[in-house]
Amino acid sequence: MKKTGVLLIQLGTPDSPRVSDVRSYLSEFLNDPRVIDLPYLIRKILVNGIIVPFRAPKSAKIYKELWELGEGKSPLLTHTLALQALLQKNFEGENVTVEMAMRYKNPSLDSVLEKMRLANYDRIVLLPLFPQYASASTGSAIEKAMDIIRKWWVIPEIKVISQFYDNPGYIASIVDNAKKFQFSDYDHILFSYHGLPERQVDKVYEGTDLCSDQPCESEINDHNKFCYKATSYATTRLIAKELGLTEKDYTVCFQSRLDKKWLTPFSDKVVEEWAEKGAKKLLVFSPAFVADCLETLIEIGDEYQEIFEEKGGEKVQLVPSSNTHPAFVAGLTQLIREQL
Repeated sequence: MKKTGVLLIQLGTPDSPRVSDVRSYLSEFLNDPRVIDLPYLIRKILVNGIIVPFRAPKSAKIYKELWELGEGKSPLLTHTLALQALLQKNFEGENVTVEMAMRYKNPSLDSVLEKMRLANYDRIVLLPLFPQYASASTGSAIEKAMDIIRKWWVIPEIKVISQFYDNPGYIASIVDNAKKFQFSDYDHILFSYHGLPERQVDKVYEGTDLCSDQPCESEINDHNKFCYKATSYATTRLIAKELGLTEKDYTVCFQSRLDKKWLTPFSDKVVEEWAEKGAKKLLVFSPAFVADCLETLIEIGDEYQEIFEEKGGEKVQLVPSSNTHPAFVAGLTQLIREQL
């Protein structure tokens, strides 16, 4: 069997919740032209002159809360390291080594790929841990990895898994986590995905076509199969089918927006609207995040809870991410085996 290296790629996390480390992380993250896809000079002024200086101290306080929830560590890093170990166990004795890197900060793609270069693999499988393809996440991770690999004198066979929004193991892990809750106890269910600027999903399409020209809320076709909005809705339909939910039972929405020209409806506004309708309990899925992190534990678990209470609601209940669920580990194992 060919000597194979598998590289799991996560988004990233500051090295610590100190302001200096958070500033360094935000700077690397937000200066990525696939994340903020504006002209170079405008992006540099916006990120380095406005966003990072003002946001870093506030974000550091939030990351401190997150580290406390993670018992002094980044939950994203902890879950991803545990996932790496479980996947490695599944390939015991098969000449397959599973590595893990962060797109931003540490362990860095540069350092981990250098380790893999020295290992002299016959084949490398790149697996960004983002179920639904987006240029700002999957695209950036793949581009960075390939930029590093293309400089090698010897380039092995490269395989890329660009998305897995419909992977049975991934879906099963979310469904099983959801079954721990009694749906009848909740007034409504939210499927909250990370937001993106509308212009970024529009760039998926050729010519004058836009995301709004496609039936992204209802089907996957050859045109929208790499549209983040379309695959988010597709993941939702698969989960809903397994749980016996109808369309009136849930709302698909998008969190973490920076301005009004992002994918709608906005998750925080949906939470607010349901509270104003008199809802007392909401159940929230966040399928775009395979590991619990700031966006799930803090943004949904704390910030949305606060919004809901202010408007008269009682409880916003987060369904845990896939993390190291056995079905999720099995699903990723299957994806990797298909490349071997």
